[in-house]
Amino acid sequence: MSDLVRIQEKDFSIDEEVRRVTAASNGIGAVVTFLGAARDFSKGETITGLSFEHYPVMAEKKLADIRERALRNFNIIEMGIVHRTGKIDIGENIVLIVAASAHRNDSFMACEWAITELKRTTPIWKSETTSKGDVWVSETP
Repeated sequence: MSDLVRIQEKDFSIDEEVRRVTAASNGIGAVVTFLGAARDFSKGETITGLSFEHYPVMAEKKLADIRERALRNFNIIEMGIVHRTGKIDIGENIVLIVAASAHRNDSFMACEWAITELKRTTPIWKSETTSKGDVWVSETP
């Protein structure tokens, strides 16, 4: 599996991930990133922390499949996807998608599609810590 697609507990560097993607070609003229960060509210509740779990191997395969499909179906040159698991504090990075293409519209479309597909199909589950305790969020499979 490419190091452009990873699930990890530690935080990531946006600059480093963009460099990994842009190293693919000198023909890249546009880079679009989506960064998901831990916010302090959800559904009217104050959130004090998040935790993510994943189905090992299957989740990595889904992310790799999303990257491959994006490369095949959009006019992009490269894509990277990094998702964190474990405990994540409010304000920290959760997920990063980097799409690179010759022209911006292709990267915008691929990036938007990839985060939607990630949330729809990838077995990564989120638990939010609220004043009422920990609550599993059912927005993923």
